[in-house]
Amino acid sequence: MTRANARELAVHLIYSQGFTGEEPDVVVATRLEKEYYKQLSAENEVYEERPTRTQLAYIDNVVAGVANRQEMLNGEIQKYSIGWDVSRISRLARSVMQLAIFEILYVEDVPTGVAVSEAVRIAKKYDGDDTGAFVNGILGSFARSLATEEA
Repeated sequence: MTRANARELAVHLIYSQGFTGEEPDVVVATRLEKEYYKQLSAENEVYEERPTRTQLAYIDNVVAGVANRQEMLNGEIQKYSIGWDVSRISRLARSVMQLAIFEILYVEDVPTGVAVSEAVRIAKKYDGDDTGAFVNGILGSFARSLATEEA
């Protein structure tokens, strides 16, 4: 499994956690349970290979991190989604952007450009080109604001 697949799997888990309200560790444990995971491989190629320990540590970190900072992450999304209330943004697009912003702020080995481009790729894959463009616009504005703050 690649980091890109682990990232995509993390989006699925963040998305799922938004529906179920389960604790992040429960969501991860339930969805990664061997038999359940095997069943999912018939539906989506991202489940064909199980995560390694390193990838599982990444998934645990980002799923818990997004859940624990959801209000702050949604605040950042709201700040840059001019004319859109966060509650009107699709749950998938919101999950993708939450993960990307979390990675940019808290995951040291993920460059900002990678977080943005991967978020756009995942948004396009599951929600279409328009959503990809929307995600790109919001995350691009967020990334530029960080660059301005650091300058």
